[in-house]
Amino acid sequence: MADIEAETLARHLSERSPNGIAEQVRELISAGTLSGGMRLPTVRDLATEIGVSVGTIAQAWSLLRESNLVETRRRGGTRIVEPGDVGGPNFRSWSGVDLLHCSPDQRLLPSLEEGLVRSLKQPQLHSWSREHILPELQRAMEKKLGHPAEPARGRSFAAVSSATEGLWLATRSVAGSGALIAVEEPASPGYLSVPKSLGLGTIGVPVDEHGPVPEALQRALDAGAVAFLHSPGGAFSPRHVLSSERAQELAQVLESSPETLIIEEDPLGPLAEETPFAPSLDALLPERTLRVIGFERAYGMDLRTAVVAGPKHLITAAIAERSGGVSSNSRILQNTLAFLLRDPAAARRVNSARTRYANRRRLALEAFTSAGLSAQAGPGSWAIWVQVPDERAAALTLSAQGVITDVGTSSFITEQPTGLLRLSIAQLPEDMELLDGLAQLVLHATEDGLNSTFV
Repeated sequence: MADIEAETLARHLSERSPNGIAEQVRELISAGTLSGGMRLPTVRDLATEIGVSVGTIAQAWSLLRESNLVETRRRGGTRIVEPGDVGGPNFRSWSGVDLLHCSPDQRLLPSLEEGLVRSLKQPQLHSWSREHILPELQRAMEKKLGHPAEPARGRSFAAVSSATEGLWLATRSVAGSGALIAVEEPASPGYLSVPKSLGLGTIGVPVDEHGPVPEALQRALDAGAVAFLHSPGGAFSPRHVLSSERAQELAQVLESSPETLIIEEDPLGPLAEETPFAPSLDALLPERTLRVIGFERAYGMDLRTAVVAGPKHLITAAIAERSGGVSSNSRILQNTLAFLLRDPAAARRVNSARTRYANRRRLALEAFTSAGLSAQAGPGSWAIWVQVPDERAAALTLSAQGVITDVGTSSFITEQPTGLLRLSIAQLPEDMELLDGLAQLVLHATEDGLNSTFV
């Protein structure tokens, strides 16, 4: 007999496709309704109960096995994998885990199949026009960025190929060569190469638990900064998600410098922590804010679509930097993104993934702290920052053991009093034994450094 009967499980399942059923079972696991070790009903019993084919349930179970959420034993049936087993049986080495780029766990991505198929049937396919954003995607973005009773009006939008391209276009359009821009630090992975490539100067604005420090932003403006880049959701921050009070304080500072433009980076898109109507300078100073919203981490790199939102004159300036303003993004991909933003099954998958990433961050912080390391991660961050005496020596020692991390100097403008390592949490195993082992590797790298040998 199963630990959860077919009739009971069926009451939780409203979807009838393999993807939908698998997604709802994932949600039940994340919520704790289905716990580790629990045996599921037989494929035949559940198929009969909800009125689908045996093959449909078999496909759903296969998707869950691919995500290492269930396992099927010859005589033991299909069981929920114990949390400590996630990553364990399939783990080979840390060289196969992305601790550097903050790339998503592909097993947690929603399927693109239905959205792509629907996109291929749209009437405007292959039209010889170059819309910078399709009406369907714009409507979805207006709903996302606005209050449900009053969608975001007055904004213009443009679809671009990635959040990286969006940041490049935004930065280039708001600051000419030789200008100075203020950048929240630590900056997002890789961003500091953008202003450098454009011949721009940068000045760091540190953060505390509530967001960028207003006094530091004022100093940057006094030094001549013509733009300010920050990430309200603290996607890679060691400390913060922007608070309402801090957003108001920053807006007051910026009001004294009316020519300064603002770039808000939202690299996690729908994966950001669920805070309805999250504080944002876009909401307080919309007439001079460009917002860059990435979807690669929520839906996968091959979706190749991000969105830039802002007042028309700033969007026009940004698009003018893109192949002379004539380039546009694939309508197939834009329609697929619009579908995913509306699709309940995709939303459930994203919510489930958000929960899994938060759990990985929590477990990793516990492991590093237990090892005696000083480690920090913001409430919605995909990065853990670990203090080390010599970041380059520690990173080199770890790389020799297949653990590839970033160092603080790649994300900080202001020199730090101690060294820092940045590790991505997104692909970490939910396995305390493995995480304790990783923490010990980092600890030994900070204590011993790389031993030189003579030959």
